Amino acid sequence: MEKTILCSVREGIGRLTFNRPEHANSLGLASRNDMIEGIARMDEPDVRVVVITGNGKFFNAGGDISEFQENLGRLDQLVDEILRSFHPAMHQLASLPIPVISAVNGPLGGAGIGCALCADLVLASDTVKLRGGYCGIALSPDMGSSYYLTRRVGAAKAKEIFMLNRALSADDCLRLGIVDQVHPAGQLAAAVDSLAKELANGPTSSYGRVKQLCDSAFSHDLKAHLDLEHRLLIQSAKSAECGEGIAAFLERRAPKFAG
Repeated sequence: MEKTILCSVREGIGRLTFNRPEHANSLGLASRNDMIEGIARMDEPDVRVVVITGNGKFFNAGGDISEFQENLGRLDQLVDEILRSFHPAMHQLASLPIPVISAVNGPLGGAGIGCALCADLVLASDTVKLRGGYCGIALSPDMGSSYYLTRRVGAAKAKEIFMLNRALSADDCLRLGIVDQVHPAGQLAAAVDSLAKELANGPTSSYGRVKQLCDSAFSHDLKAHLDLEHRLLIQSAKSAECGEGIAAFLERRAPKFAG
């Protein structure tokens, strides 16, 4: 059986591709092992940047509602079983000390929102439609969807998006800050590839420390955050990448970061 989530690594760029195009790339029990194995592969030393995307017209429509219907009498048990696997994997993905890019190639909703917005940089096609999804079937968010959307748009707007369950266009998403860039559908892949190559050749350890600092900024008071900046900058100053960056700057050449 073909994998529901494809995984590949080439030239430092790891790719996770949702691969159920006939089901709008929705997630269900069948995707658990593929998700766990794929994300574990992204956590290997030869991967310097990760790209998340979908196969076909959709990015990820969220949970598999047909599977929900088939298990309606035990739906609480089903979602518990699914999330006991998916949530730790999502935490591992979001915690990678390397850049993560979402290439949102088409419509998304529900859990797909968390899968897209867990990335550090979110690039979208102009064909994107985002719908909260959950309240349409009387469920509540999972996969970090409420966490990441709230961080990007604020609590009030996130509640509106989830509760009203109205579709947002790509331009709406860009205006609200849900995505970082919008590209014509035929140009998204090239834009993502260019960015991924740039990041794969960049100062990986520096990117990881930027992620750690920015992701924890709302969890610390100022004193604790300054202490963390202090510790991480000392680590950065000791790194070979820093030495190469300074040498390249003074020699007026492009740096060659080894990762």
